[in-house]
Amino acid sequence: MAEPTIRQALTYDDVLLLPRYSSIESRKDVDTSSPLTRKICLRTPIVSANMDTVTEAEMAIAMARHGGIGIIHRFNSVEQQIAQVKQVKRSESFVIENPFTISPDSTVDHAREILEENQITGLPVVDAGGVLVGLLTGRDILFVKDDSRLVSDCMTPRSRLITASVGTTISQAEEILEEHKVEKLPLVDDRGKLAGLITLRDILKRTLHPESSKDEKGRLLVGAAIGVVGDYLERACELVKAGCDVLIVDIAHGHSENALRAVRQIRARLGDVDLIAGNVATAEGTRDLIDAGVDAVKVGVGPGSICITRVVTGVGVPQLTAVMDSVREAEAHGIPIMADGGIRTSGDVSKALAAGASTVMCGNALAGTRESPGIVVVRNGRRYKASRGMASAGATLERRRREKPGWEGETDLTDVVPEGVEGMVPFRGDVSDVLVQLVGGLRSGMSYLGSRSLREFRENAQFIQVTDASLRESEPHDIEL
Repeated sequence: MAEPTIRQALTYDDVLLLPRYSSIESRKDVDTSSPLTRKICLRTPIVSANMDTVTEAEMAIAMARHGGIGIIHRFNSVEQQIAQVKQVKRSESFVIENPFTISPDSTVDHAREILEENQITGLPVVDAGGVLVGLLTGRDILFVKDDSRLVSDCMTPRSRLITASVGTTISQAEEILEEHKVEKLPLVDDRGKLAGLITLRDILKRTLHPESSKDEKGRLLVGAAIGVVGDYLERACELVKAGCDVLIVDIAHGHSENALRAVRQIRARLGDVDLIAGNVATAEGTRDLIDAGVDAVKVGVGPGSICITRVVTGVGVPQLTAVMDSVREAEAHGIPIMADGGIRTSGDVSKALAAGASTVMCGNALAGTRESPGIVVVRNGRRYKASRGMASAGATLERRRREKPGWEGETDLTDVVPEGVEGMVPFRGDVSDVLVQLVGGLRSGMSYLGSRSLREFRENAQFIQVTDASLRESEPHDIEL
């Protein structure tokens, strides 16, 4: 047997980028826009991971408002995942096409339930035929003590409402809201039926977050993950119907027939839906997913902080090499690469994007933020939030219990071989603060290379390999922190 050739592979800590001449006077002068898929572009090339301790609706909303996107995890029922997607899509829009409504015969108690459950401040009141008859806001019932009173007794009637017709533009709506000093503008058709709702709050959000990721209707972008067995095809269809902008076929080993078959079936069923798949770590895996019909490829086998795939299986590729190999294949097809895992610092974001990735997916870096699912716990006087890999023992057991109740009674639990761990991460405050640091570091890295766009950044990038001593020199040293 011939002795095999062993190739060297590198990860982010193994390299640095060479600085070069720059005419950029401020890091604010660089553009961090980058494609998520062939059809979707993000102003902030950061994606929150589809983990149950990272991304649900609150995280996805925050990510999209700051120019990125969140991927709702799949470790729940179809109905729960759909509800999360709908919550993101309803969170803001220029025109709310299907606003929550209430009938005039409903009680104040029922109105309060709808307002609180959906975190909204007002409800158009419509009759059985969908005709607008009034508007009820939280202020109308603020001091109402009798919960059994009817909405019709408390609402502002149609005769006193300011309304607009279907097709009203943003500028027209702003003029109407300013002129009449109102915050909600119902849209009605020529038969008087409610056709939509424009709110001052949504218009203001456009001003507060000009970089936000939105669809053509002004709604925040959101993605959702699906698997490759069970109800994945039906789940994909329902998610798209609910307004999901991009699907991710997400399994540990994306270069498998299960994953390729799922991609082909989803493409055949849903046509031109934006579709990402992974995870892979080689050019061959990337090429096969592209041939199957994906719009982007997710790269990373084992680099995540809570992933132990490489330790358990002995399989994987250091992340920088995995990204560079995949990019070389994907570039020939015009397909973006998402670098998933191994991001610990803003410098890692810079290296991943300089290596050719179009976006990076972050889990650990975002898991400790206020918007991630779960509660803050205090340990030894410090605040933490839970984080776990989706192949950890706990996540695996929960998934099996959900998919097959009573599973523990008929199967030996020792057959569970986890490829992830569970633990705690420090509480990091608002996700916006974390994104400011990550994107700020990226902008600085781009300016060090004289690059005004990520395309220039990749063209200007030249990596050098460093030693352990160089790595130690790069970090704070000879000082007490």
